Amino acid sequence: MATLNLTVVSAEESIFTGQVKSIQATGIEGELGILPGHTPLLTAIKPGIVKLTLENGNEEVIYVSGGFLEVQPNVVTVLADVAIRGKELDGDRILEAKRQAEQNIVANVKDANYEMLAAKLSKELAKLRAYELTEKLVKNKR
Repeated sequence: MATLNLTVVSAEESIFTGQVKSIQATGIEGELGILPGHTPLLTAIKPGIVKLTLENGNEEVIYVSGGFLEVQPNVVTVLADVAIRGKELDGDRILEAKRQAEQNIVANVKDANYEMLAAKLSKELAKLRAYELTEKLVKNKR
């Protein structure tokens, strides 16, 4: 089966480079599924999950804080401010950050910008989704 060369980089490091069968991500206009031969594309991506299907059929999940996705013939690049492999996420830390973000919204802190608080909560929910999906993939491998 044909593959794509995928590179996922954050502002700090390269997270993934390799051949994949498919990629799923959330663009600003909705969900994207990228397969070999996809039409060239450049789009912003929302905070969330980039799901990869590797050459061997295994799946991997990467959390991204948002960024850009570029598709060229047989080459896909994801540029994100923050990118973390699902297996490197800490579930307890994510749940605590989510709880804190929810408390900040409920407390209606007068100095805080509601949109900023909602964005923080959205990012924590996306991390939680990435963590849970990774745990499910690991469990299904056993």
